[in-house]
Parts: sequence; C-alpha cells; structure tokens
Amino acid sequence: MSFVVAIDGLAGTGKGTVTKLIAEEMGLVNIDTGAMYRCITLECINRGIYNIEQKEKIIQIARSVEIKIEHIDGNQEIFLDGKNVSKEIRSKEVSAFVSYVSSIPEVREIMVELQRKIAEGKDVIMEGRDITTVVFPNADVKIYLDAEVEERANRRYKENKEKGIEMTYEETLEAIKKRDYNDIHKPVGALKIADGATIVDTTHMTIEEVKEKIKQIILNKK
Repeated sequence: MSFVVAIDGLAGTGKGTVTKLIAEEMGLVNIDTGAMYRCITLECINRGIYNIEQKEKIIQIARSVEIKIEHIDGNQEIFLDGKNVSKEIRSKEVSAFVSYVSSIPEVREIMVELQRKIAEGKDVIMEGRDITTVVFPNADVKIYLDAEVEERANRRYKENKEKGIEMTYEETLEAIKKRDYNDIHKPVGALKIADGATIVDTTHMTIEEVKEKIKQIILNKK
C-alpha cells in the first residue's frame, strides 16, 4: 500500500524546493515530474528540434530516451540516457520550450505511465502541473500552491543567478507569464485546482513556513 502526496502549482510557487525538503524530513520518495519533461525538451534541442511542428519527432524522442532520477549525497540528480543533466535541463532554452513539449498529449501519456510506474508501492511526494488531476487523481493528499506573478518571477530570477543562468528579471517575468498561459490553456494536462485540494498562497511565506504548513496537512491526513 502506498501513500501519495500530490502538489500542483504555477512556476515559482516553491513546489520543487518544498517537495524536496518534505521528502527528506518525512522519508517520502520525491519524483520530479517537471525534470522528466525537461529531459525530453533538452534532447529535442540537442537534436535541433525547436518548434512544436515537429511533433512526431518529439513523441519518438519521448518513447526512446531513458530517464532516471537518483538520490546522490542528499541531492536529486537527473540522468538522461546515462548522462547527468541536472544543470542542463534548467537552461534558458529548455525553460522556453518545455511547456510546448509537455502540452503534446502523446508525450504526457508516456510520462504519466513512467511516473506511475516509479511510484508503485512507495510513499511518494510528487509535484507538477497535473499531478492532482491526471497522474494521481486519488492521491491521499492534494495541494495547490499559488503566489503573485511578480514574486514568483523574483524567486526564479534569484534562483537562476545562483545557478549561473543569465536572465534579467524582465526576461524572467515575461517567461513565467508565457509559461502560466501555456500551462493553464493546455489541451491535455492543463493546470487547475483539483477537487479536494488545499490551496496554499506562498506569496508572503518563507519556504520554511510553506514546508511546515504542508507537513501539517500531510500529518493530519496520515
């Protein structure tokens, strides 16, 4: 019997960071679904595919690549066909294209199947855009994270600087606004608030406060 915590939300709401912290503290397996879509996107770019018109090639890439998530020295590392791509998948180019790649229904079907397979028989925490609605609609805990767009852009801008990714605040804000629109208007797997989900607005919260609030929601369910 597994226990599933599903977290959805817009870019920059703190999903990835808080999921990692809770996984470590509560002994849950953290499955980074966004990183999986980023792997497909990175491979597309590596093969010179930069637009959605090459849909069939993108689907074939999704079917053929091997994605693994491993935990090494306390860090989650992402491997694409045996190569550690944890940094490359966070590049400006990947961020600009990933929402389009992840909007392809066939790509989503392939990734959802892989996500469910990884989670089988485990106590997991998973974050993304359609975890509470598509991947695990019957999750034990459903959470939707939200925050004002300017605050989310500021967080992502600082995060990029720490990772050595060159993007101005204005570029980051524009990229997040585009990402929001694409995520909400996808024909398949669109971001929305699931029935029974607890909404947490992180705009004026520290990551520690968000973590403690979500931990309490999980403990109440357990």
